[in-house]
Amino acid sequence: MAQQPVFDHNEERAAEGFVDDVTGAAEREEAHRERGTSRPITVVGNPVLHKECKDVTEFDDKLAQLVDDMFASQRTAEGVGLAANQIGVDLKVFVYDCLDDEGVRHVGVVCNPVLDELPVERRMLDDSNEGCLSVPGAYAELARPDYAVVRGQDTEGNPIVVRGTGYFARCLQHETDHLYGYLYIDRLSKRDRKDALKQMAEREPRYPVVAND
Repeated sequence: MAQQPVFDHNEERAAEGFVDDVTGAAEREEAHRERGTSRPITVVGNPVLHKECKDVTEFDDKLAQLVDDMFASQRTAEGVGLAANQIGVDLKVFVYDCLDDEGVRHVGVVCNPVLDELPVERRMLDDSNEGCLSVPGAYAELARPDYAVVRGQDTEGNPIVVRGTGYFARCLQHETDHLYGYLYIDRLSKRDRKDALKQMAEREPRYPVVAND
């Protein structure tokens, strides 16, 4: 898909109070990644993935380094979103580098995310395939709303609001779920979850992972 002019999206976001995560997306992602160190990905079964993470309360250099490492790890694993507990850190923060359905690239960070509850008229479900870096090699159809609004904080503690549509909306919901202890396979039927775990067992991860004891 052709990318629409960036200024159209930026003007719309500014007018509605949403964060501008489009301007300079490539440069911002590269800067984070070059400062960071890639870490292996934790996989399903690791306890840190199956509990609610702690709130971010200190917006300091340590958090900034974590975010840099998360962007580096996300790139190594060729993902579009990554939650802190996916590299073993018990904090409510996720990063993303994701295209929406119009081909527009969004890059950003959200600390302490909370998803808005959508009004009924906005709950149009999309049952596309979904995968997860913590369930490597597995995919399954999962119905999620094709629109999402996440409220949280940036790395300096300032309040932000991020909006996503289509695939990007799925990313925002998926990563927020992680920080509350849910993997996408937890939302599947028992049969589909079993199939996803079978897919994972049959395929070698294409990136470094932390083996569960």
